[in-house]
Amino acid sequence: MTVYTAPINETRFVLKHVIGIERYSHLTGYDALDEDSLTAVLDGVGRFAAEVLAPLNQIGDANGCVRKSDGSVTTPPGFKDAYTRWADAGWTALEAASEYGGMGLPKIVSTAVSEYVLSANQAFETYSGLTIAAAAAVRVSASHALKSLFLPKMTTGQWSGTMNLTEPHCGTDLGLIQTKAVPASDGTFRITGTKIFITAGEHDLTENIVHLVLARLPDAPAGTRGISLFLVPKFIPDEAGNPGQRNSLSCGSIEHKMGIRGSATCTMNYDGATGWLVGEPHRGLTAMFVMMNAARLGVGLQGLAQAEAAFQNAKAYALDRRQGRALTGPIEPDHSADLLIVHPDVRRMLMEAKAHTEGLRALCLWAALLVDISELAPDAAERGEAEDRLALLTPVIKAFGSDKGFETTVNCQQIWGGHGYMAENGMDQFVRDARIAMIYEGANGVQAMDLVGRKIGLRGGQTFANFLAEISALTAEASSDEALADMSAPLDRAVADLQAAAQWMHDAGVESPNHLGAGSTAFLQLFGIVTLGYMWLRMAKATTLAGGAGDHSPTFLAAKITTAQFYAAHMLPETAGLRAKVEAGADLIMALTPDEF
Repeated sequence: MTVYTAPINETRFVLKHVIGIERYSHLTGYDALDEDSLTAVLDGVGRFAAEVLAPLNQIGDANGCVRKSDGSVTTPPGFKDAYTRWADAGWTALEAASEYGGMGLPKIVSTAVSEYVLSANQAFETYSGLTIAAAAAVRVSASHALKSLFLPKMTTGQWSGTMNLTEPHCGTDLGLIQTKAVPASDGTFRITGTKIFITAGEHDLTENIVHLVLARLPDAPAGTRGISLFLVPKFIPDEAGNPGQRNSLSCGSIEHKMGIRGSATCTMNYDGATGWLVGEPHRGLTAMFVMMNAARLGVGLQGLAQAEAAFQNAKAYALDRRQGRALTGPIEPDHSADLLIVHPDVRRMLMEAKAHTEGLRALCLWAALLVDISELAPDAAERGEAEDRLALLTPVIKAFGSDKGFETTVNCQQIWGGHGYMAENGMDQFVRDARIAMIYEGANGVQAMDLVGRKIGLRGGQTFANFLAEISALTAEASSDEALADMSAPLDRAVADLQAAAQWMHDAGVESPNHLGAGSTAFLQLFGIVTLGYMWLRMAKATTLAGGAGDHSPTFLAAKITTAQFYAAHMLPETAGLRAKVEAGADLIMALTPDEF
């Protein structure tokens, strides 16, 4: 049985001392967020995740979901009871608007606690996580009537939500979508088509499921400009707003997957199902992007969450398992062997895991703050700046977060040796569950192309330049601080590598767009390393504030400084090699003919 404890102290450190959450009391939701109420939410969800959800993680993996002959899907043992308890506790309503029965807490709080749920049981989280994202799309784009009818019950968790994009013949290329939407005389539409890989498309946790479906109207232009978004419920609400007539949609099958087996991944068949238009005709992607962008940030958080769970179990194993002797001689001569923790290579993997999990936590929480500012700040310029910064960082958080999350879970499994390969110990599940994050919500190669093809050029490149200037301003300040100087210089060199790589891609891209494609993944990794370096320098600087506040132990703060120094010395130098890969260009990558592979 694996272990899990919510890292509440780490979360509080970032929120209070790195981000300075109290500085944002001018934002709605932050104004009522005192330290006691924040602690109550963190403690409550953290305890539920550790005590209720984590014990179901391996059970869900072993049993999976089962599709019955009538097309219904049963979730793993314990999931339905856990979901009922989760909804009854009010946790489904954390970030929902108060007008629909929600708590109205800011995104930064829901992001903090979502990490705990994802670490404890990623498959379970998909049901509630997709509902939150679907509700956000409905809130932003749907009519008042649809919001009034569906959002209150999605907020309470009585009804869940999904997103239906992918079809058998198209994945990333949504312009190929063939699902049809035909207007009906009553103002609704009849939706016909097949969608695949639909997370939580059918299950037994809620009394109704609200599907958001991309489809084409009869007069739709070709490509992505002809896509509209429709709300298609499993049961059509009756006059009282309760589940009524069964809609003409069904789950044709469920996928048998490498990981997240407790999450029902369905093929959904729509056979003239009744749906309502969300937003304007032919602008479905605009409406759906609210959900997709939230999902991409959430996938980066999944990378962190699985890495954190794997790290906790690897650390526990390294502090308990005895193998061999320390290179410097026996540490505990009274025992037959020393603990794994004495071996430098084990320490290397644990330090990398610690550096990546704590760095990614700071990055994900900072991104959540940017979401809140972009939506809630009273000043339009402040909202716009946050929106641009978030757009720049979203592909980095999704791809770099999921890449490093998977890498970390593999290294933590490695610490367990052969026992990590055995299913009963649970380390293999962390690896398998983490793997999907690199694929769905836009594969990481697509995220890299989005970064170099669109996001670096935002505002004529000014958004990117402003971000690098912000990092450089911090390194200049840190260079005069004896405790931070040895971190600022490596980060300055890494920023220079990032600037040079960006300039090379700009110039080479004029010659051939293949240079952009060939170097995009290395560039994204370079960008991610620099961004985490920025987070670590901010955390190192924050230890001074935290020490003065006295709410973190000297041991905790000393470990923060050491880990920041480790990241600067061991991780930041990788940017030089990544810059070289970017500048190697596309010629050799494209040199072979197809039949030479």
